[in-house]
Amino acid sequence: MIDPSSIENLKNQLDIVDVIGNYIELQRAGANYKAICPFHDEKTPSFVVSPSKQIYHCFGCGASGDTIQFVMEYEKLSYPEAIEKLAREYNFTLSYTKNTQNSILDEKRVLENIQQWFFKNLTTKQIDYLKQRGISDASIEKFGIGYAPTNQEVMSFLKQNFIPLPTAHALGLVAQDESGNFYSRFIERITFPIFSVNGMIIGFGGRTVTNHPAKYINSPQTKLFNKSRVLYGYHLAKQNIYTKKELILTEGYIDVVMFFQAGFDTAVATLGTALTREHLPLLKKGDPRVILAYDGDSAGVEAALKASKMLLLSNFEGGVVLFPEGKDPADMIAQNQKEEVARMLRNPKPFFEFIVDETIAKYNLTNPKQKENAFKEIHSFLNSLSEIAKDAFLPYAASALGVRASLFNNKNQNNAIVALTKTKNDITELSIIKTVLENKHLLDTVLDVCSPLMFTAHSQEMQELCRENFSHPLLMKIDIDDSIVALSYEELKSSLLIILIKYYTSLLQQLPKKDMEFDKKSKMLRKIKTKILPRLRAGELVSFEEIDTI
Repeated sequence: MIDPSSIENLKNQLDIVDVIGNYIELQRAGANYKAICPFHDEKTPSFVVSPSKQIYHCFGCGASGDTIQFVMEYEKLSYPEAIEKLAREYNFTLSYTKNTQNSILDEKRVLENIQQWFFKNLTTKQIDYLKQRGISDASIEKFGIGYAPTNQEVMSFLKQNFIPLPTAHALGLVAQDESGNFYSRFIERITFPIFSVNGMIIGFGGRTVTNHPAKYINSPQTKLFNKSRVLYGYHLAKQNIYTKKELILTEGYIDVVMFFQAGFDTAVATLGTALTREHLPLLKKGDPRVILAYDGDSAGVEAALKASKMLLLSNFEGGVVLFPEGKDPADMIAQNQKEEVARMLRNPKPFFEFIVDETIAKYNLTNPKQKENAFKEIHSFLNSLSEIAKDAFLPYAASALGVRASLFNNKNQNNAIVALTKTKNDITELSIIKTVLENKHLLDTVLDVCSPLMFTAHSQEMQELCRENFSHPLLMKIDIDDSIVALSYEELKSSLLIILIKYYTSLLQQLPKKDMEFDKKSKMLRKIKTKILPRLRAGELVSFEEIDTI
């Protein structure tokens, strides 16, 4: 592990303009620098670098961070790799925590030794099984496919190679029974080594060859392996993903192996789990178009529907390919249907169309009540999208349901009124946050009198400010935006009074409707009317502690 103080010393020696200027062309724009953003396609520069704050932010795609974050994103490196790269380039000597470094190296060697042994254990019987699935010798070697034999043989190997059982347990190679005895987690299974993004072995997947009820198992979560943050095959596919701007996401190890074997070298798979939000940062690297290539059975359709919603809401482009029920991608490729697979991958159903079609399929649209329920479900999902996306997708939704598009817009007028009333609040709240970001000693002053719940337009930004999470992208966006002006102390006080008066006036209107004890409600109403609002209107900031005792 790199010593944290060493990282800080390196940061202090780096200049963000110098570092980023080595990757992209920067143009001076006042006190800052601008450029075409390297993380998304654009014609007008929206990528801003601030030399005074040593941060960058793109007002187009939201990318933001410091020098190390930029190198991580641009070079597709992990945090330690980016630090080590910068240290090499700027002739800086890093210091490491020796024990931690040695521990990681030891664990890596253990996993590598096990992998080599598993690979050597493949017998004719297992190779014949793999060839029946269509997997070639070259693919067996490329993916390091192996075989875990009996429990006795695995435990004997660990003993002969002086691998401590607690270490093997920590790495997920062995488990413990109720009596505390260790036993091999992988017994009589074809093994698929799992690698990190950078090609370090971190765990295994195993496919039974003895009809065990658990057809597939993975290593448990360890300090090296978290299945919700790993995609099988990514270390082999990543460069192709970055080059081709496409990623094929499938459901299993053999699907990935067969996709690669057929030349579809951007394929990866989740590891025995559905797609989760933790996977998204990895999927986003290189900004590829994502194609979900799932089985067409009910489980595959349901998984594709959930994944499509998650990806669309996270601004991914792409679509869904469902393979005929009873077949999976590996089966089709093994049966020499490569051209058919290629045709399907060229024509995926876009995420939104897939979501609408599969949602409608659950209802009988000839039944008015069911049609109304289908409309409500699709309407609800549309409302979770941005206004631009909603406007683009609405015609398809209306057509698929057989309803007028205007039915989806019956609240547009109200939404417009809400948006107009928020404009002034936006400016006031943003100015308060910007003031604190530039004068961090004022944070306590602000928190003495208000809380994030009093901010109607920028509550999340205020929450991050309370946590002093100054490197959060939302706060960086505000910090680097020259159109937001920091306030003087008197202006800050006036702005806080505006927020507080509005909040307590609103609370005064809402309290009579609240379900609470009459005496407590009366006391709160009286205190707001006779003590808090008069003092606020007289220009006095009332402390939050005092308010909280209402």
